[in-house]
Amino acid sequence: MRAVLTWRDKVEQCIYDLAFKPDGTQLILAAGNRLLVYDTSDGTLLQPLKGHKDTVYCVAYAKDGKRFASGSADKSIIIWTSKLEGILKYTHNDSIQCVSYNPVTHQLASCSSSDFGLWSPEQKSVSKHKSSSKITCCSWTNDGQYLALGMSNGVISIRNKNGEEKVKIERPGGSLSPIWSICWNPSSRWENIWMSRENEDAEDVIVNRYFQEIPSILKSTVYSSQGSEAEEEEQEEEDDSPRDGNSEEHNDILAVADWGQKLSFYQLSGKQIGKDRPLNFDPCCISYFTKGEYILVGGSDKQVSLFTKDGVRLGTVGEQNSWVWTCRVKPDSNYVVVGCQDGTISFYQLIFSTVHGLYKDRYAYRDSMTDVIVQHLITEQKVRIKCRELVKKIAIYKNRLAIQLPEKILIYELYSDDSADMHYRVKEKIVKKFECNLLVVCADHIILCQEKRLQCLSFSGVKEREWQMESLIRYIKVIGGPAGREGLLVGLKNGQILKIFVDNLFAIVLLKQATAVRCLDMSASRNKLAVVDENDTCLVYDIHTKELLFQEPNANSVAWNTQCEDMLCFSGGGYLNIKASTFPVHQQKLQGFVVGYNGSKIFCLHVFSMSAVEVPQSAPMYQYLDRKMFREAYQIACLGVTDTDWRELAMEALEGLEFETAKKAFTRVQDLRYLELISSIEERKKRGETSNDLFLADVFSYQGKFHEAAKLYRRSGHENLALNMYTDLCMFEYAKDFLGSGDPKETKMLITKQADWARNINEPKAAVEMYISAGEHAKAIEISGSHGWVDMLIDIARKLDKAEREPLLMCARYFKKLDSPGYAAETYLKVGDLKSLVQLYVDTKRWDEAFALGEKHPEFKDDIYVPYAQWLAENDRFEEAQKAFHKAGRQGEAVRVLEQLTHNAVVESRFNDAAYYYWMLSMQCLDMAQDPAQKDVMLDKFHHFQHLAELYHGYQTIHRYTEEPFSFDLPETLFNISKFLLHSLTKATPLGISKVNTLFTLAKQSKALGAYKLARHAYDKLRGLQIPARIQKSIELGTLTIRSKPFHDSEELVPLCYRCSTNNPLLNNLGNVCINCRQPFIFSASSYEVLHLVEFYLEEGITDEEAVALIDLEAPRHKRESKWQEIASNNSQTLRLDETMDSIGNDDPFTAKLSFEQGSSEFVPVVVNRSVLRSMSRRDVLIKRWPPPLQWQYFRSLLPDASITMCPSCFQMFHSEDYELLVLQHACCPYCRRRIDDPGP
Repeated sequence: MRAVLTWRDKVEQCIYDLAFKPDGTQLILAAGNRLLVYDTSDGTLLQPLKGHKDTVYCVAYAKDGKRFASGSADKSIIIWTSKLEGILKYTHNDSIQCVSYNPVTHQLASCSSSDFGLWSPEQKSVSKHKSSSKITCCSWTNDGQYLALGMSNGVISIRNKNGEEKVKIERPGGSLSPIWSICWNPSSRWENIWMSRENEDAEDVIVNRYFQEIPSILKSTVYSSQGSEAEEEEQEEEDDSPRDGNSEEHNDILAVADWGQKLSFYQLSGKQIGKDRPLNFDPCCISYFTKGEYILVGGSDKQVSLFTKDGVRLGTVGEQNSWVWTCRVKPDSNYVVVGCQDGTISFYQLIFSTVHGLYKDRYAYRDSMTDVIVQHLITEQKVRIKCRELVKKIAIYKNRLAIQLPEKILIYELYSDDSADMHYRVKEKIVKKFECNLLVVCADHIILCQEKRLQCLSFSGVKEREWQMESLIRYIKVIGGPAGREGLLVGLKNGQILKIFVDNLFAIVLLKQATAVRCLDMSASRNKLAVVDENDTCLVYDIHTKELLFQEPNANSVAWNTQCEDMLCFSGGGYLNIKASTFPVHQQKLQGFVVGYNGSKIFCLHVFSMSAVEVPQSAPMYQYLDRKMFREAYQIACLGVTDTDWRELAMEALEGLEFETAKKAFTRVQDLRYLELISSIEERKKRGETSNDLFLADVFSYQGKFHEAAKLYRRSGHENLALNMYTDLCMFEYAKDFLGSGDPKETKMLITKQADWARNINEPKAAVEMYISAGEHAKAIEISGSHGWVDMLIDIARKLDKAEREPLLMCARYFKKLDSPGYAAETYLKVGDLKSLVQLYVDTKRWDEAFALGEKHPEFKDDIYVPYAQWLAENDRFEEAQKAFHKAGRQGEAVRVLEQLTHNAVVESRFNDAAYYYWMLSMQCLDMAQDPAQKDVMLDKFHHFQHLAELYHGYQTIHRYTEEPFSFDLPETLFNISKFLLHSLTKATPLGISKVNTLFTLAKQSKALGAYKLARHAYDKLRGLQIPARIQKSIELGTLTIRSKPFHDSEELVPLCYRCSTNNPLLNNLGNVCINCRQPFIFSASSYEVLHLVEFYLEEGITDEEAVALIDLEAPRHKRESKWQEIASNNSQTLRLDETMDSIGNDDPFTAKLSFEQGSSEFVPVVVNRSVLRSMSRRDVLIKRWPPPLQWQYFRSLLPDASITMCPSCFQMFHSEDYELLVLQHACCPYCRRRIDDPGP
């Protein structure tokens, strides 16, 4: 640091105080009884201000720059505007000692010998407060909340804005050490580390405490942090500063100077920071720099001393001839003004020189005059070393760091050999004062440069050797070497350049030039030397031949690239210059000095900061590429270029057939496509290919230089490769031009590829036309079909010859897919593929065309009827499905389907459907019984299914009655059905039929109709069954109430056998047959009443056809009184046979056949001959015309006037009136569901 006098003036009176206008343009001085206003730029006196009648002791400017105040021995305060006009005046009881403006509220504090006052423009009067002692100085805190008053009795009183005392600090010296000057640190934060230990050397305290705490803070402080220096310092502050809960104590630090010749620091709470600093003179003024980093103190020693913010003396600003009463720093600058007892005003500029050292990627520099910051230029990591003394010189080398302080030199070393380690510790201390121009440190020595002399000292301070130079030493640099034998590069003012080894007394002269040396650097291989001379010229020499290789102007510093022998950079004139080999210089803008060059990083010192600038090495790389020096260009690229540069290098090397370099460059940019090309070319070279034209053609084709590639392909005799290239790129016009009028086969191939391209670019119609012209019908069909172009497919299919089977079949498939079965059928017929045509009809459900085709070609019968039957079954058309299965010969499948449907219907309680399905099953089994091998089994199944159908048909009514809330069936019908089921369920009960429901219905209806005996029997049977809870009470009540009824059945309910005229009991142990003649009863399928029908059988030898013919004859009968007599009663009609009449004279031969052997247990059927058949009337006979192998069944109505109708499909009997009603309701037979409009069997 040095002070340069800018201007000086002298007045006749003592300068007691001065103040700068906040913008720094004006200076106000208190001189005698006047105020002097100076222009700070040149020291011109602008205007004297008169207003006081006695000596002016103090002056202060408001921070907003609008007004300033002055205080005088005449006990008055004058407020002046920035236009130098007095606007207000007020007085105290004693002379004014000091004034100070609040930096926030602009409230003015004015202090006299006995009191102090507070005034602001907003208030009319001045509030005054008494003081116990003479106030000598005052100062506001940064936030304007507190005012500190210094008194002559050694007390410091801290008051709030209202003048109330909050803190009182009593100094040890009392009135013997009056407080003469105080000042709050204006910095926004307090950033010092105050040590609690009193008796240790400064560097030991700081450094040793610092590193002792490393293990505990390693993860959060500077050593592991990549953050900024401020963050690191903040952490260090937190570790080492006094701990207190009040954050204001870190922000507000009061500097106190007393006439006990001490400098002290206090927190806002009154707690002293550190210990008193001895001054050895009486201080008259103390002042902070704008940012609070330095302190100025002036007094009886007739000079101004510069201190750090924590009280370490740095040097003298300017020596004067008398006491210094006041000194101030110009706002936001390094200018200092000094006012003296003899009236001298001196204006100085402080110049802080840069103290630093660099070795490779480590840069050490001075900060705040007493700290050293070591910066790792690659990782941007920083560490601060606090020396607590003025740092004069810094040197760094490998793991060593030397710091020269005023009275000693400290040698530091790294804790480890890790290149990123920033953990320094003190290795040695040389406690001795040295005067030197330059300082260099080596592994075991320090080198002191003193003008023409170099001294080599060990770390213990012993001088080992000395070199005397011919001229002043201008530059010195360690260039490495073994420990204890390092080499130094030395440049002298006379232009001589020397190499000195620290273990050798003799200096080696490398070369001698005419101009003084300013900067030096040696290349990595130590073959070349770069020199910057005093004329700003960079000269490069060959060290061995001493030859000047080249020189460049406008250089102020130079550095060789440590990773590339032929590259250097130099700075000057605001530009960075990069030079490779002997190529022209590449320039780019850069402020500062180049001090290092490592790979692509250039280390640049600008003002006080060092930065690593990433500079792409593109320009020198392209210089090598222009000369086809691919390997050298690759070496440059490795230092750091952009991806674009790497790609350019790779392409250039590839075109130059330098495959090794190209492969490395493409690997760097991860271009697998070109790497595959290079690998392919290398493999072909191994196989013996030597045509560079062919290799280069491949390269050009990859690069998109297709025409050049085609020319090379033709030149190397590989026209086919050129043609393939054009077609692969869909450059068909170029391909046609290249091909000319060549081979038709190649032309066809070209058209095909063009069609492929048109297809890929979503031009399908053009592609189809091209495929057709090239004869690629399959591809044309595929595109047309996938886009649904039926018209185009029709054209293609009709143009194709029927011999082209595959394309035609493909057309047919697309027609089918596009819902054009007519065109598909046309195509199949053209090809003659009848099987596919049948499948088409089946898939499109065009059954009529399929049946017609099946008639012409019976071999496809199964292919038609099986799917047809399945389709019918899926659509619930089971009767048609049965026929279809039958026609297809798949009776087994029909049976299985119907069985499953039947089972489902039973499980779901759809008993009507179950009856219908069982009837269908029975008829299916009857069809299958025509096969002699299955006849017996199928007939058994037929009878079983017929029986089940009858049971489920009847049970549907019972189920509806018991499960549904309302029933529309007559009691007689329910009674007959339940009685029929009771007699039929003598063995196992079929699935789904409930005996409980059947007996419950029978019991209720029997009781209602007067069949009490049968009802009692039903209730008794129910007692042995598990009764559901819903009918439990009803059954229990019925069981009790039936006991009150007679134990017999109503005669009206008793069934009559129409063969033997026997009244059968309601409860028949034989079942549904007569107990007398064993003739089975014929029941109505609706009301389940016993019909007046008697089954008869044909005499042997009479065929069904003959029997029908005989019956149809209807021979005339003699009119005779009938043996059958009709007896009418209230509720019934009865036919009775009169046995008294002569049987021989009977005119109805059938009646004679009804006789049987009385009391026989065997059933004797009624057998009739031809004469009996002739005597029968056609309307009295009902015939069940079963298909083979069953025989027809014949029934004779014994009451011709009571009409009976038989369904021609299921052969179930009904009363004609009931049948007609049911058919009207359901539009079909209620049993077999035959539609009324269907023709008979």
